[in-house]
Amino acid sequence: MGAREHEVVVLMSRTTFGLQFRAPQVERLRSLARVGDPVVLEHLDDDLARRRLATADVLLTSWGAPALTVEHLDAAPRLRAVLHAAGSVRELLPAEIWERGIRVTTAAEENARPVAEFTLAAIIMAGKGVPAMAARAGSTPGGWRLHDGLSNRGRTIGIVGFSRIGRRVARLVQEVLEPGAVLVSDPTVRAEDVAAAGARLVGLRELVASADVVSLHAPALPSTRHMIGADELALMRDGATLVNTARGSLVDTAALERECVTGRLQAVLDVTDPEPLPATSPLTALPNVMVTPHVAGSLGSEVLRLSDAALDELERFVHGEAPLAPVTREHLEVSA
Repeated sequence: MGAREHEVVVLMSRTTFGLQFRAPQVERLRSLARVGDPVVLEHLDDDLARRRLATADVLLTSWGAPALTVEHLDAAPRLRAVLHAAGSVRELLPAEIWERGIRVTTAAEENARPVAEFTLAAIIMAGKGVPAMAARAGSTPGGWRLHDGLSNRGRTIGIVGFSRIGRRVARLVQEVLEPGAVLVSDPTVRAEDVAAAGARLVGLRELVASADVVSLHAPALPSTRHMIGADELALMRDGATLVNTARGSLVDTAALERECVTGRLQAVLDVTDPEPLPATSPLTALPNVMVTPHVAGSLGSEVLRLSDAALDELERFVHGEAPLAPVTREHLEVSA
């Protein structure tokens, strides 16, 4: 088949499509494959959707796409690829998709970029005591200069989860800061791979006890729920900071509240459990805690990286080339 002989169904919310597919992206999409009318489907359970599925070779998905079912796969006998213009496909795909030889790709690598950048900024702000300073607006700036603890030089940075984002954070910390050490805890990676990135693989308890900043980048799995609980928080150094830009479920919120209320720990939380936090949570008002509303990931013009990555995958698919960012069943067992 040539490029224009493939039929693509775009499956996402119309709002998402408007953000991710500007004129250049739509033009490129139409140059690569046939696209039906309407261009975007938001669900798959009416007669129009079933007709479109029957002739679709590719599903191009993103935020707002409904979860695919076995019935949807059965209704799409020609389907050969699901190309996701966002991060995780965990909630999108049925397990049966792997048995049908359907190519699956994700733009998670591109979504990792702004999260890693945000995390670096959080680490830098933590080192300078920004959460507490921001709560004391109007205090004399010069008074902080003599505070020996406010520094990013020589600090130990702990990275929990050597994921796409975790690897990027490890690299950025070493490129931008002068850390004393970068520690990694992840049971799924090899020590030599971590060492090649300039970090050291350790157990979780050693990491939380040694780090000035503990930054979370593990996936949300049953095995990782509350991996940072009362015991792990108690091991953290006085004045250490917990940064969470991954998933709120990784942290026992009640235990974190108890530690932060004492003022012993700082926290920078872009994700929480529950999300958003109830107004009654002390984390929303403490001077040593900064909570942001899940903004670390791709926003604004950053989302165009995701659609461009999905279109790169579409171009490779229609030309019979291997995918750049394939997703496998095994990959989903240990990642987001």
